[in-house]
Amino acid sequence: MSGRGRARLVAQRLSQRDFEILKSLRQLQLLTGNQLQRLHFAVGRPDTQARKTRAALQRLFTLALVVRLRRRIGGLRAGSAGYLYGLSGLGAAVLDLGQERPGRHRSPDEAKPAFQDHTLAVAETYVQLIERIRAGGAELLDFTFEPRCWRTFYGVGGAPTTLKPDGYVRLGIGGWEYSSFLEIDLDSESAPTIRRKLEAYVRYWNSGAEQRQYGVFPRVWWFVPDGARVAVITREIQKLPAEARVLFRVGLLSEAADVLTQPTEGGAL
Repeated sequence: MSGRGRARLVAQRLSQRDFEILKSLRQLQLLTGNQLQRLHFAVGRPDTQARKTRAALQRLFTLALVVRLRRRIGGLRAGSAGYLYGLSGLGAAVLDLGQERPGRHRSPDEAKPAFQDHTLAVAETYVQLIERIRAGGAELLDFTFEPRCWRTFYGVGGAPTTLKPDGYVRLGIGGWEYSSFLEIDLDSESAPTIRRKLEAYVRYWNSGAEQRQYGVFPRVWWFVPDGARVAVITREIQKLPAEARVLFRVGLLSEAADVLTQPTEGGAL
């Protein structure tokens, strides 16, 4: 049986929630069981939802639609919340059914803990934002993950340059739309690397490409783990020309969802 034929057979056994779980894994690349529970099993008693999450993920794993990475989180008795989950090749094929040109599937990479940590931090920012929006006060209009949120523009000398934010979010708050580029920083990059990334945003802003296409330039939010890192990023921003500093804001990862849903802080330029 062909891979597409197998995908069709498996797809017939899936619920709408199963498909939504697979879509989340395609978008975010890696998720913990806890994050999947908060996204897709948020209603009801926590113990009941945890049991439903475990059952759903076990079934998707048995059907070979998701992969479990060997790395465990939270100790030996952590259960489904202790695994990292990614989309398998078959899972990607199920999502690609009906498409003339299937998307390219990138297998989760177990060998790079730094990649895992960063991917999970982006995912956690998204999950917390969804939880904040469910509580009211904001509407999620768009959340685009890399590489789809990347921007290509013409740099110095007309050479094509690609800006690579970790995410792009657009929110509706109180009758207004607010857009932001997201940089999720885990204190793993040197100050010169941060400076180069800041300067890339300034060049993109100066190109006018975003403004011509969308009418505004998003606020660039750097979310970091602690106050010491806030000081490092802020110090690099202060080295930029005064007119460029307004592009950037720095906040704590733990407060990202609250900051982004505040109309006076998460705006576009």
